[in-house]
This record gives sequence, C-alpha cells and structure tokens, in this order.
Amino acid sequence: MSHITVLGAGSWGTAMAKHLVDNHQKVTIWDRDKKLLQEIKKGRNPRYLSTVKIPSKEINVEGDINESLKNAQIVIIAIPVQHISEVLSQIQKNSFINKDIVFVNLSKGMEINNRKIPSKIFEEYLSGFNYCTLSGPSHAEEVAKDVPTSVVVAGRDSQVNKYIQEIFSNETFRVYTNNDLIGVEISGAIKNIYAIGAGIIDGFGKWDNTKAALITRSLVEIIRYGTYYGGNKETFMGLAGIGDLVVTCTSSHSRNRYVGEMLSKDMPLKTILEQMVMVAEGVYTAKAVYNDAKEKEIEMPIATKIYQVLYEGVDSKTAIYELMTRDLKSEFFN
Repeated sequence: MSHITVLGAGSWGTAMAKHLVDNHQKVTIWDRDKKLLQEIKKGRNPRYLSTVKIPSKEINVEGDINESLKNAQIVIIAIPVQHISEVLSQIQKNSFINKDIVFVNLSKGMEINNRKIPSKIFEEYLSGFNYCTLSGPSHAEEVAKDVPTSVVVAGRDSQVNKYIQEIFSNETFRVYTNNDLIGVEISGAIKNIYAIGAGIIDGFGKWDNTKAALITRSLVEIIRYGTYYGGNKETFMGLAGIGDLVVTCTSSHSRNRYVGEMLSKDMPLKTILEQMVMVAEGVYTAKAVYNDAKEKEIEMPIATKIYQVLYEGVDSKTAIYELMTRDLKSEFFN
C-alpha cells in the first residue's frame, strides 16, 4: 500500500482518488476549498462529480497542503494548469519533502503567458524530484464509474514509469509506459484547442464529414508542433495523441467541445466561461500556441482560426470558409 496525496478536488482529482482507493492505496485529497472537502467526506463531490458515490471512509481530506504531504510517497497534481505554479511554489518552501516522492501530473494544458507545459513548470520549482505525466483518452466522469480506460504514463525515468504503471493499473484502468514526456504533454495540451473547433461543428448540426476532416488535419498540426519541440511522431499516433484527440472532440463530457458548441450559437466567450464550473484549458492554450507557432513559423491554420474565433471576433462560419478556401496543396509534406 502506497501513501498518495491528490492535489485538487476537482473532477479528475476526485475520480483518481476513488480509483486509487479501489486499488487498495491510502489516499489523502488536498484542496483550498474546505467546504468542498467536507462534502467529499460525506461521500459526494456535488460541484464536479455529482453522480458518483465516493468511498469517503477510505479517503482522508486535508485543507493544509503541508499536512497533506506528510508521509506521501506519490503526489498527484490535478490542478488547472494556470494555477500549478502557485501550488508548486508552496511545496517548494517545504524542506521536509522526501526526495524519493514521485509527482504524477494529470493536468493538460499550457500556461498562457510563458507557454510552458506542466513538466516545464515543474522543473522551475521542483527540479530533481521524480516526475511523470498520466495522459490519454480518459474523462474523469467515466474513470470514476469504472468504465474501461487505457492511458499512458510518460516520464524520463523508465523505473518510475513502471512503478506508477503498477500502482494505477487494474481491470478497468490499463496504463502503458512511454518515455516521450514532451510529446505526451504537448498532445494533451493542444488537443483541447481542436476540441473547441469540434464543438463549433457540432453546433451547426451533424456535420460528420467536416468533423472527420477536422480531427485528421488537427492531428497533422499536433505532429508539426510536437516534433518541433522534440516529441516522437509515434507518440502522436498513440493514446496520448490521436486517442485523446478523438475522445475530446467527440465526447459529451468534453468541456472544450462545449465551449465551441456555445460559440457557434453566438454566445460570448466571457459568458460561456462564467457559466462553466470546470476549466476549459483549450481557451488558454489556444492563445499560447497561436503566439508560439507564429513566432516559430509553425504552420497551424486550424489552431489559428480557432484562436481568431476566440479572441478576435471572427465568425465561426467565416473561419470554416477561410480554411476551406486556402491555397490547394498536397496532403503530406515534410
């Protein structure tokens, strides 16, 4: 039995805490929101995962981050990417933290200002600690209900990857290993942008042809961007790449897809975000990737149009028309 601390009592943090308790691990959840922790202690997370019964007797809740980390062997980061720095800076101040702790990131996205994926944020604060990312086609709502799910754990240390694989895997949650940390995290971040595009298409009706084209050509852009930063092309063809892209673009659970659907109905972005309980990371990642791709001259026309719809007031149908009427070219190029 391992002592595991989950940072963040959102949908993913709660689902993973339940999963690990079911897997016979000792689990503590930390969150700033003490009222939410008390609800979890009663067996429910009404805000983020209301339909799931939580094994509250087996889960400890803690509102003090220092207390939550005592005796922890594994620390799970389940915090929106825009807030990871703030939490890691708190952890950095604690001299008692064991260097053997393994940090497992569940967050998918990119900091909007400095364009950092989670592993790069982590290195800034806790360089030298063991770190890996768990990613793939996996909505918290389904993991919490034991729907069969397959993901990858990615990190630079193969032994750490294997250790996490064994702790997290069971008959409903299968974990593969992958050493391509950069490729996996870039995939997890960027697919959220294209899910917004998929939602826009859904808002116009059952446009299956359009959606299939979007997913396929979005994968091309993910590969371009990811390989620029050293990701392996194989990674983008696996669970963390095409797998996560497909589920995020098609699932009713996808908050990023929901944003796109509401945009297609002419709802202002500010209103959409104010009405949402959970964070749509793709909204922030779109700006970071647009600016980065423009600076690095990486061709990403779909991501560019989604950015323009989000931030420049471009009409959704106009964006689709402009994509369809671009200069004609070969499907594949180096």
